[in-house]
Amino acid sequence: MTKGVNSAPTKASLSPNKVSTKDPSILEKKQSEVSALNSNLKEASTTNAHITVLLDEAVHALAIKPEGVYIDATFGRGGHSKKILEKLGSKGQLIAFDRDLKAIESSKGINDVRFTMVHSHFAGMQAQLAEMGVLRVDGILLDLGISSPQIDEASRGFSFRYDAPLDMRMDQSGGQTAADFLANTTEQILAEVIKNYGEERFAKQIARAVIAERNDGRAITTTGQLAKVVAGAVTRFEPGQNPATRTFQALRIHVNQELEELALIMPQCLALLAPQGRLAVISFHSLEDRIVKQFVRDQANRDDLPANFPVRAAELPQPKLKGVGKAIKPSCQEVKSNPRSRSAVLRVAERTSVA
Repeated sequence: MTKGVNSAPTKASLSPNKVSTKDPSILEKKQSEVSALNSNLKEASTTNAHITVLLDEAVHALAIKPEGVYIDATFGRGGHSKKILEKLGSKGQLIAFDRDLKAIESSKGINDVRFTMVHSHFAGMQAQLAEMGVLRVDGILLDLGISSPQIDEASRGFSFRYDAPLDMRMDQSGGQTAADFLANTTEQILAEVIKNYGEERFAKQIARAVIAERNDGRAITTTGQLAKVVAGAVTRFEPGQNPATRTFQALRIHVNQELEELALIMPQCLALLAPQGRLAVISFHSLEDRIVKQFVRDQANRDDLPANFPVRAAELPQPKLKGVGKAIKPSCQEVKSNPRSRSAVLRVAERTSVA
């Protein structure tokens, strides 16, 4: 659900000297992993930026071609983009997208002729690229969810840790806020949003309490108000978890249409990828991961004809994508250094030559 972290140790606690192995290649790999993580942590501590989750794993999954064209569809604070640029040659190209104005501002720190930044939600990616004359790319990275800078900035209204205006928009240049939604929705719709996007078992009780508060003339306009109402409606919750966690997640997903955007971008990625082009997607909760996994599975298994249907093997629909390896999760060391990475899952797929 949350990408990165604002504060972290300045050094990874795992020392490569503690790795005991007779295989030098394994030791070298461990040393490389620790070195990369320490570098990432050091950059975060000196710039107060969030730590990019699965940084090396995601960029490695793209199998960067030095002269290739790549898309970072969720720029954030640029961790993945900077790593991709390190691996591109002089004729390579990286195009990044983000709808958050703070991310656009952050991108101005990258002074590189190979880099282009686009202010857009990623469901508009294919149309934006077409206007730029880009019809095929060699790799696409999606780093889903909300980033630490967004959740840690009180005025954005994403967190119940601060009492702030209930905004929750990733793109603050337009669209309805969470407060707007609560002011105009019905109890039934609100319950469905909280249940479907927050997987909250007390969705009906929360919706009833929110609407009752509104009907009594107390419009819910701040994060503190909402958290208090939810806490009064939730009778049981996981130890250590704020009772408003799932409701805040649900409202954020709804306000930003995150799952709808993801469902729209997946076919675009398929259409944009050149043969052998890679798609790497980092998800932070089961709802996102389910969409990604199902899409890759559907495109990899095209034999959806009825059993015993009379057709020759050569005439069977051929897969347009193939999965690459198993799902990748953060190492124990990364989770220890950056607890917000614990729910991340990276899935990788490769475009086949089938038109």
